[in-house]
Amino acid sequence: MKVSEIMSKTLTIVEPEATLGEAATMMGERHVGSVVVCEDDRLVGILTERDIVRALSREHDAPQRPVVEWMTKDPTTTDPSADVKEALRTMVDGGFRHLPVLEGGRAVGMVSIRDVAGAMAD
Repeated sequence: MKVSEIMSKTLTIVEPEATLGEAATMMGERHVGSVVVCEDDRLVGILTERDIVRALSREHDAPQRPVVEWMTKDPTTTDPSADVKEALRTMVDGGFRHLPVLEGGRAVGMVSIRDVAGAMAD
């Protein structure tokens, strides 16, 4: 099974200057655990629920601060043609639950540990 078969193709995208509060609101409204951070159609980072919790625990004004201060820069990515087990190994080895999917340098999807678990259970 390939990543393209299980990934979410609907991305939630923010710019690096967006506030943490704006990103968190978008994530809540769209029921997603991460957003991709893009600048001029280029992936520059990923912000996850874990990053938001970390920010809120350290800075009283975190919701007003820019995403770029808390995102993971240049995140590990995968390709749509990658095997799902390969994506799982990448996530387990890296200790993360969300993996952006790039094709030709553009973000085209997101695969989560939940997506992988669902595929493996079927």
